[in-house]
Amino acid sequence: MSTPARGTAIAVKVEGNTLGLKPSQLKALERLGTRRYPSVGGYTLDQARELCAIAFGIGRQVGLLIDRKGRPTMILVGSQKGILIPELDRARLGSARLRGVRLLHVHLAGEGLSEEDLTDMLFLRLDSVAALTMDNLAQPVTLQAAHLLPPGAGDAPYDVLPPRPYDRVEEDMNALATALEDELAREGEKLAAPGTSPSGREKAVLVSVSSAPRTAQEASLDELAALADTAGLDVAESVVQRVASINPKFILGKGKLADIEVAALRAGASLLVFDGELSPSQIRNLTEVTQLRVIDRTQLILDIFAQHAATRSGKLQVEMAQLKYLQPRLVRQDRAMSRLMGGIGGRGPGETKLEVDRRRIRERIGRIKDELKELRKRRAAARAGRARAGLPVVSLVGYTNAGKSTLLNTLTGSAVLAENRLFATLDPTSRRLRFPSDREIILTDTVGFIRELPKELKEAFRATLEELEAADLLVAVADASHPEVDGQVAAVADILQEMELGDIPRLLVLNKWDAVPEDLRGPLKNAFPDALTLSARTRDGLSTLTDAILDRVRPGFGVRDFGPRPVVPDETDLPAGTP
Repeated sequence: MSTPARGTAIAVKVEGNTLGLKPSQLKALERLGTRRYPSVGGYTLDQARELCAIAFGIGRQVGLLIDRKGRPTMILVGSQKGILIPELDRARLGSARLRGVRLLHVHLAGEGLSEEDLTDMLFLRLDSVAALTMDNLAQPVTLQAAHLLPPGAGDAPYDVLPPRPYDRVEEDMNALATALEDELAREGEKLAAPGTSPSGREKAVLVSVSSAPRTAQEASLDELAALADTAGLDVAESVVQRVASINPKFILGKGKLADIEVAALRAGASLLVFDGELSPSQIRNLTEVTQLRVIDRTQLILDIFAQHAATRSGKLQVEMAQLKYLQPRLVRQDRAMSRLMGGIGGRGPGETKLEVDRRRIRERIGRIKDELKELRKRRAAARAGRARAGLPVVSLVGYTNAGKSTLLNTLTGSAVLAENRLFATLDPTSRRLRFPSDREIILTDTVGFIRELPKELKEAFRATLEELEAADLLVAVADASHPEVDGQVAAVADILQEMELGDIPRLLVLNKWDAVPEDLRGPLKNAFPDALTLSARTRDGLSTLTDAILDRVRPGFGVRDFGPRPVVPDETDLPAGTP
C-alpha cells in the first residue's frame, strides 16, 4: 500500500446529511478537508468566510472535527437546526485525557452554542466546541466557544465564553486542552472512562426511574447501592426520577438523561446502573447516547454471583444464568454491545461471548443443563442418605445478608464464610447439629433471597434451592435492624410461595436483635408476634431457637420419629458441628 507523498492532502470523508447535495457542493465540502486550521483563534478569516458560504449555500449546518495539528479528521453536514456527530474512535481516550479533536461548526440562525453542542462536548470529551454565526449575506459575524473544566472547578463542568466578533478571537484552542489535561493529571481526576475512585474501584451513577412513591424508590436505591458495593463499585451519585410512564426508548426524557450524563462526567463515573430490568434495545439506546456503559439491576446481581461462585456447581449455575440473560441481547456486535456485555471490570461471558452465535450459546446452555442434572442426582442421593438415617432437615432461608451463615456457624461451630455483604454465600452448606441424648438434625444454609430475583437465577439455581424441598422445617432469618425488615420478610414469603414451598412449616427469626434500638423493639414484636428474637453474633436467644426447632421436629409435628423429647441445652452447651 503506497503512502501519500509529502505535502499531499489526505481525503477526509464527508459525513452526515448529504442526501440531495449537488456534486459541486460535495466538492466544496471535501475541499475543507485540505485546509490546515490554526490553533490560535481556531481558523483564518478566509476559512471562516468559506465555511459560512458553504453552509449558506446548502442551507444546512456544516462542521469540522479538527485535531491538534490543525488537520480536519471529519467533515460533518447537519440539518438547519443541528448537527449529529457519529461514533468516534476511542483509541486516544484514557485517564485524564480528552478526545484530541475540537468541533468548529456554523449556525444558520444567528444563535450561539446550544445545549446539544455542550452535551456533545461533554459526552464525547471534545477539546472544545465553537459556533460561527453569519448574517443574511453569508458573512461570518460572531464566534462563541466553550471548553471543559476540571471536576469541581465551577458550578458547571464547562466554561462557555461570551460571543465575540469572529475576527477578534485570540484563544489558543490547543493550549486550553493541554492545560486541562495537565490539571486533571495533577489532581488525579478521571475524566474519561473507565472512571475510577482513588481506591481503584470503578465509579457508577445509580438511576431509579419508576412511578412508585419516592420513598419506595429511595429504599430500593439503597439496596442497589449495597449491591454495587458488593460488586466492587463506588457510588458517585444516585438519581431518582418519578414518571407517569416509562419512556420505551430511553426510560426517561432527554433532559433528565442529559442531567444524569453531566453528573456522571463531573463525578468521573464510567457506568450507569439502572434500578430495574432494561430491554436490550433500551440498553443499546442509552449506551449510544451517553457513551457510557449501561447495566441494569439484573446484570449487577449476575455479576455479583459470578464473583462469588467458588464451587464447580456454583460457577456452572452462574454461567448458565449469564448466558440466558445475554442471549436475547446478542443482536449485533458493535462497540456499544462490547461495552454492555463486559459487565463490571469485564467479568463473566463478556466480549468473548459476543464472538459466538446463538447456536453455540444454546449448545453451551445444553451442556451446562446436563451437568446440573448430574449434580441434582448426586444431591438427591445425599438427601436420600440423610432420610434413611432418620435425620430431620432444617433449612435456613431469608433475605440476603440477614445473618444465616453466621447463625449456622454459631450453632454448629463451623467456619462457613460469613461476611457483612450481599450474597456472600451461594452454594448450600449442610452441617450436623447434635443435641443431648444423641439427638441430631441436619442444618442447611442456602443462597439468600432478594426482591425481584432475576428469573435467570431462579432457574439456574434450581439445584441449589431443591435442598429446601427436602426440609422438614424452614427457619426464616430476617435482619431485625434493617429499616426495610417488613418488606424483606414479605419478599421471602412471596418467593417461597412462588417456589411452591409455602406448605413447609416455617419459623420466623429476627436476627441482629442486639442492633435494634430499644424504642423500636416493641413495635417489631407487635408486627411479628410469633417471631423469635436473637443475635447470632452475641449468642443471645439461641436456646429459645433450639427449643423451638426441637418442638417442631418432634413426633406429631415433623415427618420422622426421633424418640423422646430431649432436654434443650444452653448456648454454651452446644457442641461443634461436624460436616
